[in-house]
Amino acid sequence: MDPEKPDPEAERPAPSAEVVDRRLLELLVCPVTKTRLEYDAARQELISRAAALAFPIRDGVPLMTLEAARPLEKGPAAASKG
Repeated sequence: MDPEKPDPEAERPAPSAEVVDRRLLELLVCPVTKTRLEYDAARQELISRAAALAFPIRDGVPLMTLEAARPLEKGPAAASKG
């Protein structure tokens, strides 16, 4: 590699954890119910209302396993039962 030439990889911005490809989100479905997912940008999660699960997005990559998912709260009544 020529030390006089800049490295093209070094000029490329690092992917942001906040950026998720919308086309990818349109293709993904819940692994449990095979239904559409909702994107929660604030929490960086994909929500499956049908399965009542939230799948996290880490470094721009959706983690679509049951082990990575968290159960969704069922509403105000769920908070009072705890």
